[in-house]
Amino acid sequence: MNGSRMKAFNYSIGFFGMSIPINMLKTFAFTFYVLERGVTTTQWATMMAIYAVIDAIDNPIYGYLSDRTRTRWGRRRPWLAIGTPLLALGLIAFFNPPAFLAENSIFVYCMLFFILTGTIDSIILANYGALFPELFRDDASRAKTNAMRQAFQLVAMIISIALTPMITESLGYGLTAILYGALASVVILYMVFTSREREPDPLEAKPGLWKAIRDLISNKKFWIAGFVGAFYSAAMALVLASVPFFVQYALGLDSGKSTFLLAAVLVIAIGGVAFWAWLVRKHHVVHVWRAALAVLALAFVPLYFAQNLVTGIAFSAFVGFGFAGVITTMDLIGAKIMDEDTQKHGLRREGIISNALGFMNRLNGLLTSAAYLLVAKIYLFESGANPGPNPGGAARFLMTIVPPVMMLISFAFSWFVDFDKKTPAVESVVEPIE
Repeated sequence: MNGSRMKAFNYSIGFFGMSIPINMLKTFAFTFYVLERGVTTTQWATMMAIYAVIDAIDNPIYGYLSDRTRTRWGRRRPWLAIGTPLLALGLIAFFNPPAFLAENSIFVYCMLFFILTGTIDSIILANYGALFPELFRDDASRAKTNAMRQAFQLVAMIISIALTPMITESLGYGLTAILYGALASVVILYMVFTSREREPDPLEAKPGLWKAIRDLISNKKFWIAGFVGAFYSAAMALVLASVPFFVQYALGLDSGKSTFLLAAVLVIAIGGVAFWAWLVRKHHVVHVWRAALAVLALAFVPLYFAQNLVTGIAFSAFVGFGFAGVITTMDLIGAKIMDEDTQKHGLRREGIISNALGFMNRLNGLLTSAAYLLVAKIYLFESGANPGPNPGGAARFLMTIVPPVMMLISFAFSWFVDFDKKTPAVESVVEPIE
């Protein structure tokens, strides 16, 4: 393996480790606490809304601190090294609540550790994302590396999403969380110690928080890309969290069969990443990005008509293909926004921008909260113990009606952003050490 490919591998595999714990958290938290532990849908919606507000407050601060960090190990790696074991511990605590908790106390515990674990994930993901445009300076290397890291992410999703129902049947959620937390820690720390940041230059100006925020507020492309990401993230969060719900109530099968639908999405996505990456190399990334958003929006529709496991698996494959397109292109759009900011202001502020984009993506908490409240209001679905008169309709609503609407909104927003095809990626403010 040559040096450039090894560099891409060492960075990309980190996404595998990061995806393992957060995918388990975001996908199975609803099943674990609402369907099994008695937390109500209304309480869940409240928690998601609170989480979104907290993320709004803390994300710019974390990015600011990251951009101003100066150590011999770099700006980003110290945050990753410290955050990784905390992420693992948060996941383990979330899925191992004390047995004596019930009703309001179980809800408080759920909310505390969901927000804590999600916040730590925000710190890790933002610093990881900030490394991307720093380590890979041109569109070609970015496209190749992004395809590799998305493939790693999809493999992680097969493990932490598709296989988790089977694993938890044998080990339970508590032991599964311990296993995933340990695996994630090993992989992320490998990435941290093998990916080399450029040495910080003492003469390089440190970005100011308020100026960065003012510049972002006035950056139209940031807002548009942020809203695209928010609605897309909400759509996928709803789908992934609702698959066990959909399988049980809409298809009338054991929720463990959700493994097959999730596997269909993710396996097709792994194959689809290569196709979408090829399109990026042949066409302007913005055009491919828009096409991917449109494909994913349409891909949800057939799932509404699924009546059994076979049709559920078949229609899930369409979702996987569209999903591959969006994950292949979304981060490339973010990197271009960072490049333009550096080019315009002469400062490297990847941490602030990455965190800010991450915050916009986490507005999905407000959107998913609204979707759960609608389910509670329209379908009277309260919890697994009180599913209401039409749980199948509630499941189809969450899985096949709300997501395509959200994706169509993402697609509409994408038409208001573009980049000069001739503008190269920013090489650096201070040349990196190779």
